[in-house]
Formats: sequence, structure tokens, C-alpha cells
Amino acid sequence: MEIVHTIKELKTKLQVQREKGKTIGLVPTMGALHAGHASLVKRSVNENDVTVVSVFVNPTQFNDKKDLEKYPRTLEADCELLERIGANIVFAPSVSEVYPEPDTRVFSYPPTDEVMEGRFRPGHFNGVCQIVSKLFMIVEPNKAYFGEKDFQQIAVIKAMVADQKYPLEICPCPIVRETDGLALSSRNTLLSEAERKIALNISKTLFESLEYAKTHTLTETKYWVINTINAIEGLEVQYYEIVDGKSLSSLNDWRDSDYIVGCITVFCGSIPVRLIDNIKYKESK
Repeated sequence: MEIVHTIKELKTKLQVQREKGKTIGLVPTMGALHAGHASLVKRSVNENDVTVVSVFVNPTQFNDKKDLEKYPRTLEADCELLERIGANIVFAPSVSEVYPEPDTRVFSYPPTDEVMEGRFRPGHFNGVCQIVSKLFMIVEPNKAYFGEKDFQQIAVIKAMVADQKYPLEICPCPIVRETDGLALSSRNTLLSEAERKIALNISKTLFESLEYAKTHTLTETKYWVINTINAIEGLEVQYYEIVDGKSLSSLNDWRDSDYIVGCITVFCGSIPVRLIDNIKYKESK
């Protein structure tokens, strides 16, 4: 495995592989890797000749400087994990390498990027599109892999790929959870042991809502989830929306779509850690 820090070196190495007819998979990450990331990398390794993993904490997608500052950075441990699971190249650039000058590009895909995370984190998805588009142009992958824990992010990236006509396939990958149900997240490392136990109530409530939804309306289910989680000391729901899985538009009735997903963001702990999760109520086969 090679660790590359500059765009020029990465492009040179990948061009050699392309000339040999090799396929290239890309797994964009912000580091602090866990088994969820590893599942994306393993899938890319299985489906491509060369797997590139980017490790870059992207400043343009943070609208809170404190959140950016406290985001975990563990490059050495990340590289050890990536080598074990078969990644070929780690791209770990500096901020100045990626943004030698401010990126003023504006990406807009309403309503997909305006609801939920888009509402509460202004500019977040524009920053996501800036960095992901840069990576697509640098790496020119055949396939790119993203985890479904960031469900809305995948929808926005798919919209950007269609808009920009990037010749690649977006490959969503299922949420990976701890054995107790907690969705794996780099932010989990910021939780104390006690806070982590409290955070388990997020996924627990979502899974219980699948049964609740069988005998209750969509609106009743939505507020049952919100009220159940808010009743637990140390947890505060920022939003819970039950949406169409493709358009992300809010729904009022279980009959309104054949692909229904509940997306949640919860603040956990005294120095709040922002955790996201989602659950599928209905998915057409």
C-alpha cells in the first residue's frame, strides 16, 4: 500500500494503472476509520483492480468551527487498518493541497439538499459536493463507495453526478452497527462510556418503531420516535423526518411511497455529540 499526499503524484500513479486497463474504486473518508469504513473498502477491493481511499477532514463541509476542530484525526491507525484490508493507495492531502485557493463553486439540488441536514447545517452539502467533485476529477474512479448511514449525502451526491455527468457508478453500502445496534460513526469516539450507553437508545427506538408503525399512522410513528428519545436524559432530537427514499420529500401517509426511510439526528451528552442514523420502513424489491 502506498500513501500519497499530492494530487500530481496520485494522478500519475493512477494513469499508469488506467493504461494497463485497471479499474479504480474510490472510498472517500474523513478518517477516524472504523468497521463501517472497512466494509466499504473491502467491497471496493472485491469489485476493482485498484482501491483508493482518501483520508481528508474537509473544512468546507463544516459550518461549526468547533465541530471541525474536535473531529478525530487518526491517520497512522487509519493507514494500518487500510493496509490490512487490502487498500492500494491512501490519498492524505493537506488542506492547502486540496484548496490552494478558496473553492467558490456552488452546487444546488433542491429539495434534496435543503431538508434535514441541509436545513440545520447551511452550506454543508455544498462543501460535500466541492470535495467529492474534486476527488472524482482527481481519481476518475469507475466506482465510488458511500455508507448509507449518511443517507441524505448519497442522494445529494447522486444528484451531483447526474448534473455534472461524471462517468462513474455510485455504490451505496448498508449501515454497519455494533452488536448492540449502535451505528458505527467516527464521532462515537467522542462519547464517554456512559454517553455511549445512552446513545444506544437511538437505534433501539428506531428498530422498535418498525413494529409500532404496523399499527399506527406515519405521523404518530414520527412523534412517537421523537418523544421516546427526548424522554431519555442526555438525548435531544434535532430532527426526525420520515421521507421518500429517493426524493427525500416528507411523507404524511405510509401509502405515499414504496420506499420510506426515517432519518434522525440526535445530540448526545453534556458536551453534545451530534449522531445520525436512519431506518427503512419500506423498500420496494
